[in-house]
Amino acid sequence: MCWVENFSDVPQCKKFFMKGTTPNLPGILVNGTVQNQTRYKPICQLFNNTYMFATLYDTTKRIPVFSAYTFTGYTTGRPRQSWMIESQLEDIKIEEMKTQHEMKELNNNTDITVDHQAVDADYKYNNMSMDRGHLFPCSYAPDDAAKRSTFTLTNIVPQESSFNGGRWCVAELKVREALWNNCKKNNNKIEANVVTGAVPSNNKLNLVNIPDLLWTAFCCETSKKDNWIAGAYWGDNKEELNEKELDTITLAKLYEKLNDHYHGDGVVKVFPDQCPKDDIPEELLKDKDKKDKTDQNNLKRMSDVQGILTKRRKVDILRELPLRDGDVHDHCVYDDDCVCSSVGVKGYYLPVVFVSFFLTFK
Repeated sequence: MCWVENFSDVPQCKKFFMKGTTPNLPGILVNGTVQNQTRYKPICQLFNNTYMFATLYDTTKRIPVFSAYTFTGYTTGRPRQSWMIESQLEDIKIEEMKTQHEMKELNNNTDITVDHQAVDADYKYNNMSMDRGHLFPCSYAPDDAAKRSTFTLTNIVPQESSFNGGRWCVAELKVREALWNNCKKNNNKIEANVVTGAVPSNNKLNLVNIPDLLWTAFCCETSKKDNWIAGAYWGDNKEELNEKELDTITLAKLYEKLNDHYHGDGVVKVFPDQCPKDDIPEELLKDKDKKDKTDQNNLKRMSDVQGILTKRRKVDILRELPLRDGDVHDHCVYDDDCVCSSVGVKGYYLPVVFVSFFLTFK
């Protein structure tokens, strides 16, 4: 389906939440019930007749509160996919479209009046260095259809470009590697639950709220029965200049942080009790212990790469892709979500080489 009154209304949507249990966010979603059902809309994201992930969407701020997804492995490459909307959130004039529950490309369709969500025009031509930031990352999707499904604007927030392509990207890849290595069950299949959210601010990009911060929490059962790992990270959505790498933290520390932002009855809780609140995977803990020794070199590499954006050097260019329809951000095609700048330079998207940078985190 598309938007529903409760995530439990669609059985296929439960798999995106650990043990079918939705996050508890005071004032927004408590014990599985949306507190303001006029403002917040649960969306079971349907693409190609398959449920891909789940999103709680804020129709007032026009950004997602969170997207919940299951990590089962990933493939490289980013698809060419136009940005889509959730038509069921809007006033639809064509009768046959009222029964079509999948996300759709808007394509200047005047038969859909968009009043409750972001559209691509909100992000185009912006001069605020804002990318279309995925909550469910394209780089976490297991196949082409799943990757394409992440290109719905109900899964997107305005994300500061240097943050999106910098520390946030590095954290995504580190955690993805940890999930790949640790979340294999006895059948050798990978399965982890991940939730990524955004906390709104008082600032806007056109009609779309610019989040203050983004956060991610993850949990899975390992190959050892009843042995669970979990962790989290968060970052301020701001321009980065010689910033340190984001810490991987415990769920307890994330809950403490989010309780300062979500107000109402109850407390923040993203996962049920099987997920340990006070420990993080040893693999990420080791990285954290080595972080102080590597931050300076890594940040220098990041600075060198981002410097390419201000001075185009042919030796660094893998391929040039024309900007689409005057667009300034995103739509870049590359081998992984974070191996390319999404900022247009002199009429081109400029892919850059982050390979040596990322290898330090493997």
